[in-house]
Amino acid sequence: MAFERLTGLIAFARAGALGSYTAAARSLSVSPSAISKSIQRLEKHLGITLFTRTTRSLVLTAEGRELHERALRLLRDAEEIEQVAKRTRAEPAGTLRIAASLPIGIHLIAPVLPQFCALYPKVKIDLRLSDHMVNLVDEHIDIAIRMGELADSSLLSRHLPAYQIGCYASPEYLARCAPPEHPNGLIGHQTINLRYQNTGQLFRWPFRVGEREIEMVPSSAVIVDASEAVIAAIAAGAGIGMAANFMVASLVRDKKLVPILADFAVERGNISAVWHESRRSNPAVRAFLDHMLKHV
Repeated sequence: MAFERLTGLIAFARAGALGSYTAAARSLSVSPSAISKSIQRLEKHLGITLFTRTTRSLVLTAEGRELHERALRLLRDAEEIEQVAKRTRAEPAGTLRIAASLPIGIHLIAPVLPQFCALYPKVKIDLRLSDHMVNLVDEHIDIAIRMGELADSSLLSRHLPAYQIGCYASPEYLARCAPPEHPNGLIGHQTINLRYQNTGQLFRWPFRVGEREIEMVPSSAVIVDASEAVIAAIAAGAGIGMAANFMVASLVRDKKLVPILADFAVERGNISAVWHESRRSNPAVRAFLDHMLKHV
């Protein structure tokens, strides 16, 4: 559609709704003659008369009435586009509700919040941590950060950077027991494993061996149902455990944990931010997503 015809439809919609060229011109910030000329060009192109004009009134013809509702819909769509653009430019503000599991909340989200809050002081954070899958719409959640493969849904998503899963032990434990050089060497070592709260199943330890990925479930004397407890037990010298590198980064940096079997660590790219379509144009949501992707 030519630009000239589009402006004619908008002028027609506004003039028909307000009942005069002058009122339409005022609402569109143009001159009455510009409205008149646009509508005349539109009538010429369509080959019909849209208005019956008198010195005192402007009345839609039968053909004009048939087309006017469609033209109004076009005008509403144009105005909605303008409002979306304004919201997109708006400064992030209000309460941002974020849902995540406890490990992701502690190790990925909480560390980036101080800088985010400094950049966007009008945004308040409501961080909700649980291992249960939340319904974003029912619980009014703006963003959820999830680990694992995403089920097909209407939610929008963005993948966060990949991470590694590997084995760790404390220097005290390694002073007593020489570290294994191969995953098979875990036999005979003390290990700490995780039991999933939602399924009751034990975590299967993945290893990259050559071109293959293998899994094993070590015979562990200590089994816990929270990953934070796994890490705490490893750091206390209870044995060897497996964790994501982002969860133990500060402990490794402080030399409280030591990576072992590093050549067999596996990479995962299954952490995603998800949000509902209704939050697409929310400035706080977009700002937080961009911030997360820059700093995790």
